[in-house]
Amino acid sequence: MSNSLLVTQCRAQNPRAQTALYSQYCDGMFIVASRYLKDTAEAEDAMQVAFIKAFKKIEQFKGDVSFGAWLKRIVINTCLDALKKKKIHFEEINEQTLSLEQQNDESWSVDNNITKQLIEQAIEKLPPNYKSVVQLFLLEGYDHQEIAQVLDITQSASRTKLHRGKIQLQQHLKQLHYGTGY
Repeated sequence: MSNSLLVTQCRAQNPRAQTALYSQYCDGMFIVASRYLKDTAEAEDAMQVAFIKAFKKIEQFKGDVSFGAWLKRIVINTCLDALKKKKIHFEEINEQTLSLEQQNDESWSVDNNITKQLIEQAIEKLPPNYKSVVQLFLLEGYDHQEIAQVLDITQSASRTKLHRGKIQLQQHLKQLHYGTGY
């Protein structure tokens, strides 16, 4: 059955359609939740809550993006809410202290021998205030406007945290490349 038909049936509160969509997306959404919440039970809970939110707000799905992309955003926001509840706060950077020259976000590169898995492991070692921005930008493809909205920070703070997070990430990856380890 097609996703559009399943979504239509979910709007009519059809439990079989909800089960079918859940079955189709649960594994992928658990992986997304696990990137943010390291405890398996917390990641599962966040994923379940996200599905409940999605089914309750299915009328808001307009179809301008894929259902999976729409659901992924709900999962990420649910995970970030869970992190905020755990009192991991995202420090605001004073606008006047920002002296970094705006750099092209695409100017960052890593050695070809570094795998995505190694990058994800290095991201895990970042401080929480950099880690979230780097994850949202590099792994989820969010832009600074979206990151600012999700984390309730300014776009300048998003750029700065991304820049600083990338510097730390590159240092971790260089250590890996030159065999000094972590």
